[in-house]
Amino acid sequence: MFVRTTYATGDPAKLDGAVRALTSEGREQLAAEPGYRGAGLFVDRETGKLMTGTWWEDEEALRASADRMSEVRARMLSGFAATVTVDNWEAVVGARPEGPPGEDARFRLTRLEFAPADAGLLVDAFQNDALPRLRGLPGYLGGSLLLDRSGGRAMVGAIHADGDALAASRGPAAEVRAAATGKARATVRALEEFRVAMLETRPPS
Repeated sequence: MFVRTTYATGDPAKLDGAVRALTSEGREQLAAEPGYRGAGLFVDRETGKLMTGTWWEDEEALRASADRMSEVRARMLSGFAATVTVDNWEAVVGARPEGPPGEDARFRLTRLEFAPADAGLLVDAFQNDALPRLRGLPGYLGGSLLLDRSGGRAMVGAIHADGDALAASRGPAAEVRAAATGKARATVRALEEFRVAMLETRPPS
């Protein structure tokens, strides 16, 4: 599958308006798109930032939806966003939660860089080493590895049941991250944590 992410920052006081728009009208617009397979919305209300990820059955569906969803995104974020960044990714490893998370669910995002020739190393390290260890953490609900192979960039997202589970996972996750990035010769560029505002998955057609 393929994923489009949007990362927006703005006035924290205006963030909830964007959340309401994205989880109502924005969600309805997505549901009508061919090849749509789910979405996540993650927020940090203190600093005023949000990230969305929309999942698509294949690259064709991702590209076909680009113009329509760009218009929707601009409208949904107009009252909040001072900066907006949009990226496209290949979802090479995905273990999304099977059901809806609870109201206190949390999301950890790790941004990575790697030599494009080492993409296979990163996939192997996440799929065969990191993910099995993360699945053993209490409250871990699922995670994904997204790649920009030619650009040498990746994102790892992890969903945790609540704030306590997220906090308890920080030490073990740091060990997993160090081992996986060492094996893959990857560099961690950013580590962020968010609340889960929406998470929706749809089965393939």
